[in-house]
Amino acid sequence: MFDALASLLVHDALGLDPATRTGAALHFFVMDTAKIFFMLVAVIYAMGLFRALLTPEKVRRYVRGLPAWQARGAAIGLGAVTPFCSCSSVPLFIGFVEAGIPLGVTFGFLIASPMINEVAVVILAGILGWKLTLLYVAAGLAVAWCGGLAMERFKPERWVEDYVWKIRMGETALPEHDASWAGRHRFALNEVKEIVGRLWKWVFLGIGVGALFHGYVPEAWVSDHLAGGDWYTVPLAVLVGIPLYSNATGVIPVAEAMLGKGVAMGTTLAFMMSIAALSLPEMLILRKVIRWPALALFVTVLAVAITLVGWGFNVIS
Repeated sequence: MFDALASLLVHDALGLDPATRTGAALHFFVMDTAKIFFMLVAVIYAMGLFRALLTPEKVRRYVRGLPAWQARGAAIGLGAVTPFCSCSSVPLFIGFVEAGIPLGVTFGFLIASPMINEVAVVILAGILGWKLTLLYVAAGLAVAWCGGLAMERFKPERWVEDYVWKIRMGETALPEHDASWAGRHRFALNEVKEIVGRLWKWVFLGIGVGALFHGYVPEAWVSDHLAGGDWYTVPLAVLVGIPLYSNATGVIPVAEAMLGKGVAMGTTLAFMMSIAALSLPEMLILRKVIRWPALALFVTVLAVAITLVGWGFNVIS
């Protein structure tokens, strides 16, 4: 749907050739802008309906009754079975943080959700086989678990934005929500208006960077510099993937093309993980909740973990 819309506007209405750099970049920009904002509005609205009934205090009481490992496992399991991309996972992450769930647990969800989902697993199995797919899933779960633990070690709560911290500590009273369908609808619409109103400029910036990379960096360059399996190709693949945006399902055709051109298995999977879990639009949206030190720590921890996974897969394959 979004690809057809972008083609209609860019190729048909503006007459730009999709084979040109400008045509490819603008097509990417229009398609991803429509896709990201559609998903943001849909997920924020759905979470608004849900949060109108499930108050932060109820969530806090439930989580406080669970051991830390169970809470972390539940969050990662929820992330693994929800087919969200990195950007559409962020509204859920925001709700978890405001509800007082420990950041080590919420970061585990944020890592697992875009990296693993049932649709991507099925498609990946058809391309790579079940053995490598299960290894990928296991690696993704391990990255989410260890990444959440690593974030917890640095006590990232000190870098949460003040308004979130006040909600977590109960200093800011949260209004009672009307539990009727009309009341939940009004609350959800207000959530969409408030969050999208804060984020739209940053989302445009992130998509613009990704579109420039998509249109003006030749595929031949990516293949030439990432093929061969040298040690530096994995961290390079992680860096290259950060400006891009997709979910685990959308990046699979790219991974298949990379494998077909001789790019090493671990390098390809590191590239996939980086695009799915470390996209620039996600980082810009996360800045709403956490300050730059926590954001830098999250990127560093995840980049190191993904690099280690990529090296491991290169050794295995």
